[in-house]
Amino acid sequence: MRNAVISSVGAYAPERIIPNSYFNETLGEDVDTWLRENVRIYNRRWCAPGESTADLCEKAARQALDRAGIGPEQLNLIIVATDTPEYISPSTAVVLQHRLGADRAGSFDLNTACAGFVTALDTGAKFIRADEQYKYVLVVGAYAMSKYLNPGDKKTVTLFADGAGAVILKAEDNGNRGFQASELISKGEYHEWMGIYAGGTAKPIRNGALERHEHQLQFVRKFPRELNPETWAEMAQNLCNRIGVQPMDVARYFITQININSIWETMDRLGVPRDRAHTIMHEYGYTGSACIPMAFNDAWEKGWVREGDLVYFIGSGGGLAFASAAFVL
Repeated sequence: MRNAVISSVGAYAPERIIPNSYFNETLGEDVDTWLRENVRIYNRRWCAPGESTADLCEKAARQALDRAGIGPEQLNLIIVATDTPEYISPSTAVVLQHRLGADRAGSFDLNTACAGFVTALDTGAKFIRADEQYKYVLVVGAYAMSKYLNPGDKKTVTLFADGAGAVILKAEDNGNRGFQASELISKGEYHEWMGIYAGGTAKPIRNGALERHEHQLQFVRKFPRELNPETWAEMAQNLCNRIGVQPMDVARYFITQININSIWETMDRLGVPRDRAHTIMHEYGYTGSACIPMAFNDAWEKGWVREGDLVYFIGSGGGLAFASAAFVL
C-alpha cells in the first residue's frame, strides 16, 4: 500500500534567549519560581525585531530538505500550520514556496491554532495516500507569538515563544512504515476563551481595539485543568484501539508543550512512564504549532527515536482544536 513516511525533520528557534529573570525585572515580581515549579519553563526564544514567521519556516524547511537529501524543486506540496501568519492574506506557505524555489509545489496555510502541525501532518499524509502525483510534502509548524504579546500580561508574556519545525513526508510503497491513524476533535464552545480577537472581519483593527489589547493574545477565561489530559489520553487510547496496540507499545509521545504537569498526567492515565513524553519547553518556552515538530526534531537529533518506532503526535490549541496522529518511523 502506498503510504506517507516521515523522511526527515528540521527545526529552528530564534537566537534571542529570554530567561525567566527578564520578567522578574519587567513585571516587578518573582515569576521565575512559579514558572519553574508549575510549567518547568526556564528560558524561551523570541524573534529579532526584523524576524518573521516566514523566516522561521524557511530555516526549518531548509534543514529538513537537506536531511532528506532532496531539492525544493522535488516538493509537490507545502503546508504551513500557523496562527501567527506572515500576512492575513496571502498565505505564509506561498511566501515559503517562493523563498525555497519550490516551483512545482502547491501550497496553503492551515490554522487550527496549536493543534495545527498535527492537523497538517494528517492532511499531508492523506494527500500522499489519496493521489499518486504527491511524492514529497513539506509540513511546517511555525509560531511567532512574541509579536502578539502584551508585555504587561504575565499570564501570556511569560509562556509564549517563537520557533518552527518541519518534516518531509515521502510516498513509499510498504506494508508497515508511515502513517497509521489519526483523529481530529473540536470543542467550539471554548472559542471565546483564548485567542487574538482583533484583525479579522469580526473586529477590524481600529484605535479602540488597539487600546483594549484585542490585537494581542488574551486568556479570557481559565480552562478546566483536566481538559487537556483527559482529551489527550482519550485520543491516545483511540489510536491504540484503531491500530491494535497498547499505550506501552508507543516508543515516544510528542504532546503540546504548554504544561508539563498535564503531559505527566496524560502519561499516568495511560499507564506509561512519564519519560516516554519528550519535552523541550524548558529551554524554548511554549511555541504553539511549532512545539511538537521541535520536540520531535530534538529527539531525532539525540537518537531517541529510530526507524521502526511507533510514535504518537497529539496537539491541542485555541478553539478548542485537538489532533492526533500515529506514525511508524
